Amino acid sequence: MKILNPATEEVIAEVEMADAAEVDRAVEVARRAFSAWRAVAPGDRARLLRRFAQKVEDHAEELAALEVAGAGHTIGNARWEAGNVRDVLNFYAGAPERDHGKQIPVPGGVDITFSEPLGVVGVIVPWNFPMVIMTWGIAPALAAGNTVIVKPAEWTPLTASRLAELALEAGLPEGVLQVLPGEGEVAGARLVEHPGVSKIVFTGSTEVGKLIAAKAADQVKRLTLELGGKSANIVFADSDLAKAAAAAPMAVFDNSGQDCCARSRILVERSVYDEFLDRLSDAVRAVTVGDPLDPANQMGPLISAEHRRRVASFVDAFSGEAEGVHTTGSCPSGPGFWFAPTVLAAPGGFDPLAGGSGAFHRAFTEEIFGPVVSVVPFDDEAHAVRIANNTAYGLSGSIWTRDVGRALRVARAVEAGNLSVNSHSSVRYWTPFGGFKQSGLGRELGPDALAAFTETKNVFISTE
Repeated sequence: MKILNPATEEVIAEVEMADAAEVDRAVEVARRAFSAWRAVAPGDRARLLRRFAQKVEDHAEELAALEVAGAGHTIGNARWEAGNVRDVLNFYAGAPERDHGKQIPVPGGVDITFSEPLGVVGVIVPWNFPMVIMTWGIAPALAAGNTVIVKPAEWTPLTASRLAELALEAGLPEGVLQVLPGEGEVAGARLVEHPGVSKIVFTGSTEVGKLIAAKAADQVKRLTLELGGKSANIVFADSDLAKAAAAAPMAVFDNSGQDCCARSRILVERSVYDEFLDRLSDAVRAVTVGDPLDPANQMGPLISAEHRRRVASFVDAFSGEAEGVHTTGSCPSGPGFWFAPTVLAAPGGFDPLAGGSGAFHRAFTEEIFGPVVSVVPFDDEAHAVRIANNTAYGLSGSIWTRDVGRALRVARAVEAGNLSVNSHSSVRYWTPFGGFKQSGLGRELGPDALAAFTETKNVFISTE
């Protein structure tokens, strides 16, 4: 398969796609490697993960350049991502020596628990954050003593393959971490169906996640799913309106909006709705879109021509409507899959709690996965919560207010797994990450992720 640079449309690599037979061979290799890897002393496994992290640090600029070329990320984002890969590996390097069991008081003996690794873990990675999301899966899985097969997205396999090479250079044994570029319908499907794979970690669309869950159910295969989002950015009248408006664009346009955590619904208290829209428009027009290698640019291209057509369909649908497209930023013309940041404002009479089929309703309710944000007014705190929760998704969100009590009430009431108050931070590698409702199943990152890659074994030893 030809890999294109999204900013230039130039072919930068050709990668052979794995078929089902190759997946089968990789699973057999991983199964053979598992017995030896799980037996590696915790301190030695920790040292190997730290060496892997150091290899990433040593090659950070190379990895960042690959992500710019293969995924269209801005160079600033790509450098942060390489650093995140390093940090996540270092964080979980501390886990093997701290994966403690319990001693539970019982009559007639001693009761102890062990955290046993699952076996072979399949990690199916999306194209929007290739090396970061890969590492969120592989780091705790390897730390727990599992072997891992990564199936990167077809469009963005380059950093995954390079990370596998660095793992070998760091001393991880052959077969412990393998990367198989392949099509989701072929390589990904075989990983899910293979009886020798004990767990699947999948990040991607809710639609595909449901299919994977249904297939995995046949074997009661363990799952972690991180799926779609349509997150709310709730702005109350008592907030620092200037700060909220200035921060709102990159809360949705970062990575060109190709982020399941994107705050793509902005809910604004009605008394400040017009003022906020004016401030937001100024901030959106100031967003710089262009060459990802230029550190001054905040947005790069979309991933592909196919995806650009899909994103454009949400905006093109407003042709002929009296209201809808409120503000459009700028982007380059010529080669590259560019799309300008766009603000959609609620047409008069739009009810965000009612059903509908118009262009704004579609944009407000469906995950666009591009640099398009919809803005609606709300009347009071309860109304804002109802609108925020009126979705099948529940991944992230933000709340802007100076009232601490309100911030806590709304944070508890909004059905989402990752919320920020007066900021847009969703992900820290030392805190849990995951969604409510159809945004996913299970949690990644943080101290608890290791439990997703182990089974608890209880052992009773009689003393009588």
